[in-house]
Amino acid sequence: MTVITTLDVSGMTCGHCVSAVTNELETVDGVERVSVELRTEGASEVTVLSHEPLDESALRAAIVEAGYEASRIEVDTEGLASQAAEQHKHQEEYRAQHPLT
Repeated sequence: MTVITTLDVSGMTCGHCVSAVTNELETVDGVERVSVELRTEGASEVTVLSHEPLDESALRAAIVEAGYEASRIEVDTEGLASQAAEQHKHQEEYRAQHPLT
């Protein structure tokens, strides 16, 4: 099972911020991969992949250790299946708007 945990992290503004958050999250037991979508406005989206649900307090503590705050944590235990379904939906919408001639 792949679990996707998404966190909204405020205050991140640059690559150094991304690196600090990524490095701290990678120390949490069970974290397999971390990716960050740095946003210039509002909270940045941090995605953490794992095989099992993670300890949310440990994730929050890692974010705080990096110097930031997590305002939202969302856990998707369907993981890649729901991501694939969402991607398929977008592909179908694109094909409907751009039919082959």
